[in-house]
Amino acid sequence: MTAAARRQPSSQAVRLLTAQGALDDHALAARVDRLAEWLLRARIARVASRLDNGVGWCVLDLAVRQVEGVHVPLPTFFSEAQVRHALASSGAQCILTAADDAMPPGAEALVGFVDGDGLACWRVAAPRGEPPALPAGTACITYTSGTTGRPKGVCLDAATLSTVASSLVAASAALSPRRHLCLMPLSTLLENVAGLYATLQADAQIALPSLAEVGYTGATGLDVPTLLRCLHRYQPESVILVPQLLLALVMAAEQGAPLPASLRYLAVGGGRVGPGLLARARALRLPVYEGYGLTECGSVVCLNRPDALRDGSVGPALAHARVSVEDGELVVDGARALGYLGGDALPPGPIRTGDLGHIDGDGFVHVTGRRKHVFITAFGRNVSPEWVESELLAHPAIAQAVVWGEAQADNAAVLVPRQADLDDARLARALAEVNAGLPDYARVARFVRAALPFRAVDGLLTANGRPRRDAILARYQAEVDACYRQPPNVPTTGVSP
Repeated sequence: MTAAARRQPSSQAVRLLTAQGALDDHALAARVDRLAEWLLRARIARVASRLDNGVGWCVLDLAVRQVEGVHVPLPTFFSEAQVRHALASSGAQCILTAADDAMPPGAEALVGFVDGDGLACWRVAAPRGEPPALPAGTACITYTSGTTGRPKGVCLDAATLSTVASSLVAASAALSPRRHLCLMPLSTLLENVAGLYATLQADAQIALPSLAEVGYTGATGLDVPTLLRCLHRYQPESVILVPQLLLALVMAAEQGAPLPASLRYLAVGGGRVGPGLLARARALRLPVYEGYGLTECGSVVCLNRPDALRDGSVGPALAHARVSVEDGELVVDGARALGYLGGDALPPGPIRTGDLGHIDGDGFVHVTGRRKHVFITAFGRNVSPEWVESELLAHPAIAQAVVWGEAQADNAAVLVPRQADLDDARLARALAEVNAGLPDYARVARFVRAALPFRAVDGLLTANGRPRRDAILARYQAEVDACYRQPPNVPTTGVSP
């Protein structure tokens, strides 16, 4: 990664763009060198960070790569308990924050400030005994949200991250976008690899607005007008979106909001994209390319691209990966993580993803759901909730949804409406409209209205916006049980198979 930051300036002198100004290659390399020297003097080999998107995040990450240290990027929305767990389990020697941030959880004293980078360094309490052992070659520890409140650390080496980034550059060569806008947190492995490393390898510009400038309102939601202003301000050619961000852009465009003409590559991942949403995006002529990946494989595994595009699939495998199907489950060989914190190793051989799917005759990979999430109705029908949820989320009335029906005669959904003042009757009609396009065994016959939006800070969403369904269903178990003691609350009259 360091070579990308230290190259001789190209014809495109500007490398990083922010609201505060721009950095060219020389300025970026100088800041990386200065921070790398600081890390060496301080004898810091494992450094955690809790930073907003910006130049400081990129400089720190590249400096850690340069000194062959270990970076432990922590999402800003992690709870106090999650931060303390990550610091202790990774053996981080310090945690870097913005200079004006308060002392983070798990820190015990301010070491000092990093001159010129707006960063504060906080000492972390040393673990009792030896620091946690890491697999040889670990360069990054990224935390998956998992299914519980305690995140799981995955150890990756620099070669794997670089390999995945190179495959992404090759896959987008037909378009070769010249400016990428980071809309997801850089602490998310997908944006770190595809947004930062791949863009540097492609010798393109990176626009780095703060998360507030993107339109994120804390950990609770997204302000779409702010997002649109951000897009117009930076005029990106490529962005990475989760399905909910794509839906927000589609709905805004359908209501007449102009999108930048600069957009050439909208890569979508982190969850299933319903065919209805893709069709709406195509009608607006949005250049959407769905992909698929997982942390244990270094992020992206498959991706649609201009010369290999099939809606309903996640595209063919990237050059570094080989995908097969065993007993209905997708299995990936190629780039892989070194293992998990705590000594848990990945099983030898190809990685079993836990995702259900198939590969068509042309090599396009199709993901249909998670094996562990499939439920079996009282009539013996297998239902993948991700499929039903993607159809629900394409409806303009529904913002978030989790579907369940294990051993039940019909299915229930925990719903968050897109507008808080939307009444239950309108929500029921929305469900009936979606049901009209689903087979009877997959339809939602009853629903529970969530008290609050699902949020990562409450442990109900993963870092990239996927619902943590076990946690959500546990939160609303009493309401779901109660709804099954009542008649269905979704009208079925006039609904055809």
